[in-house]
Amino acid sequence: MNIYVIGSLANPQVPVVANQLRQAGFDVFSSWYCASENADIRWREHEQGRGLTYAEALKDFAAQHVFKFDKHHLDRCDVSVLVYPAGRSGHLELGYAIGKGKRGYVVLDEEPQKWDVMLNFADGTFMSVEELVECLKS
Repeated sequence: MNIYVIGSLANPQVPVVANQLRQAGFDVFSSWYCASENADIRWREHEQGRGLTYAEALKDFAAQHVFKFDKHHLDRCDVSVLVYPAGRSGHLELGYAIGKGKRGYVVLDEEPQKWDVMLNFADGTFMSVEELVECLKS
């Protein structure tokens, strides 16, 4: 089983969760995380410095390269796991994977103050990686 771990570049729990899943015996992809938490900011600053708008920058080489890299690994995974807290990008990735017929799960970092019924799109929502691993192994 190949698992794509989704999350925020600013979330230090992403590599922790990825390593826990590896230790449980799964093939895990999380290499996108090595871009650093400032990657999106630096990309924006660079492209704005070139005079590009957001829409133009999305179609330029850097954005397309990163997008295709991430999409390639999302396409090859069997399962995606979104690690909270996460933003719009992570939710789009999870939705994309689920829409492609792959199983998708959410690991919450805490009981959310604002509840959202749309997490029902996920195949499961867990408060711990241990609960997720138990589900994946059953």
